[in-house]
Amino acid sequence: MNNVLDRIKSYRLVPVIKLDRACDAVPFCNVLKEGGLPVAEITFRTDAAEESIKLVNKNLPEILLGAGTILNVEQAKRAISAGVSYIVTPGFSPKVVEYCLDNNMPIVPGICTPTEMQYAYEYGLEVVKFFPAEQAGGLPMIKALSGPFPNMRFLPTGGINEKNVVDYLKYEKIIACGGSWMANDSLIKNGEFEKLLELVKEAVRIVHLV
Repeated sequence: MNNVLDRIKSYRLVPVIKLDRACDAVPFCNVLKEGGLPVAEITFRTDAAEESIKLVNKNLPEILLGAGTILNVEQAKRAISAGVSYIVTPGFSPKVVEYCLDNNMPIVPGICTPTEMQYAYEYGLEVVKFFPAEQAGGLPMIKALSGPFPNMRFLPTGGINEKNVVDYLKYEKIIACGGSWMANDSLIKNGEFEKLLELVKEAVRIVHLV
């Protein structure tokens, strides 16, 4: 497992963030840092994503920053140029995977079927994002997929929250979980960073119970 994935594994949890305003990126990522969770996946679901990544990369370089919801090579190029350390996709795109591998950029592609797992295996990938985790069968499905692919590790995302994250993390083939409950959209928009800090601290406490 490369250094980036090792760091993600050490944190156990990756906050998945949707930012509507780039100006919120640094204040919220500072909350993550103060709360003991200096890692983030900023999703390309909004127009603010690229600028948000640039701002965090410039002002908080200690944050392990990834770009999520990358749908094509052009978005991957923009994310890498903005300064991310890893790429996450919702599904399996051979073009995006190949581009990232060619550019030595760690990529965690989304999968939820054996066919997609086999694609990841053929590309020599070590970790896949099982998505949408709860809707696609949850932990039992991950365990079933592990049978024919014993060396693959997972970063499940989708429907994971403070109530079920520990169950996922107890399975040794899960390096970390993606979650958004500590990155509540409304709280970020309203600038309620003290409340967000408490959510982050509690999330860190929960995941380190494992």
